[in-house]
Amino acid sequence: IERTVGRYLEDGPFGLVSRKSGRTSNNQMGPGIAERAITLIRERYADFGPTLATEKLLECHGVVLSKETVRALMVATGLWTPRRQRAPKIHQPRNRRSCLGELIQIDGSDHAWFEDRALACTLLVFIDDATSRLMQLHFVPTESAFAYFEATRSYLEQHGKPVAFYSDKASIFRAVQTSTDFGRGATQYGRALFELNIDIMCANTSQAKGRVERANLTLQDRLVKELRLRGINTREAANAFAPHFIADFNTRFAKPARRDFDAHRPVRDDEDLELIFTWRLQRKVSLSLTLQHERVIYLLKDTPATRKLIHRYIDVYEYPDGRIELRADGVNLAYER
Repeated sequence: IERTVGRYLEDGPFGLVSRKSGRTSNNQMGPGIAERAITLIRERYADFGPTLATEKLLECHGVVLSKETVRALMVATGLWTPRRQRAPKIHQPRNRRSCLGELIQIDGSDHAWFEDRALACTLLVFIDDATSRLMQLHFVPTESAFAYFEATRSYLEQHGKPVAFYSDKASIFRAVQTSTDFGRGATQYGRALFELNIDIMCANTSQAKGRVERANLTLQDRLVKELRLRGINTREAANAFAPHFIADFNTRFAKPARRDFDAHRPVRDDEDLELIFTWRLQRKVSLSLTLQHERVIYLLKDTPATRKLIHRYIDVYEYPDGRIELRADGVNLAYER
C-alpha cells in the first residue's frame, strides 16, 4: 500500500496502472509453437494423454512445453477430455443363466477362516450362476493350480462337467504369454479344462462375477462363526464339514432356475481325471537318452523304442503328490534319476 501511495503521489492516477501493461509476458509461448504442438499431437499423438504427449513432443520434436500447457491446448481443441467431464461408465447387470450347471463362478477367498485358532488359508468357492447355489467349498493352503485341480476334480466327481467356469484374470486361469509347451496361450488349468471340453471365461472386473464375490462376504461372516461354534480348527475338518454347511446355505439362499434342466454332463470313461489334472510340460530327449526337468536329470531306459525318441519332445507329468511320469505317445516310460 505504501508503494502504491508513493507512485500515486509521484505520478498521479497514471502511477496506479501496472507497469507490465503492454509488455510481453516472460512465460508467453513463442509465435507458432502452440499451432505446431497441436498439429503434431493431432497427427501423431491423438490418443495420448497430456503427460505422455508432452514427453514425446520434447523427445521427438524438441518442443519444450509444460504438461499443463499441453493439457490446456488439448482440452481447448477437443483432443482431451478431463476426467471430471467424462460421461460415467454404465455397467448394466447381466442376466442369470437359465440352467443349473450352465455357468459356474469360481474364486478363491484368502481369510482368517479359523480366526486366531489356526493360520489363515484360502477357501475355493464354486457357485452356480443360475441359482446362486453353493456347489463346492474347498479349503486349501493357498490359491494355486494344484489347489484348483483338487477342487475341480472333486466337483466333477460329485456333479459332473459344467458347460463353463467363470473366473477372474489370475495367472492360474489366463496366460500372460503364449505357451511354449502346447502351442497355445493356455495355462495348466485351462489345458485341463480344454481336455474335458469345459469352457473357461475370465471376467474383466470383480463386479462381473459379483455372485461369487458377494457369496465370499457372506461366507466370511456365517462360515467363520459356524466353524467357531463347532470347534473346527483344521482344513481337513473344515472340508469334512463343508457339505453340511452347503446344504444349509442352499436351503436358505438358493433360487430356482428359469429352466428345470441340469446342464452338467457326466465324465466319460476315457477321461482319466487323475491324468488330466496334472502339471504337464514338454522336454526334449538328448542323444544320451536324458532330459532335464526342475534341475533334475532323468535317464530313460535304453531300448529300441526310446532310441526313436531322441531329439523328440515328450511329456512330463507332475502329480499333486509329487510323482513324476514321463510319457510319449501316451506310453509311460521307465526312467532313473
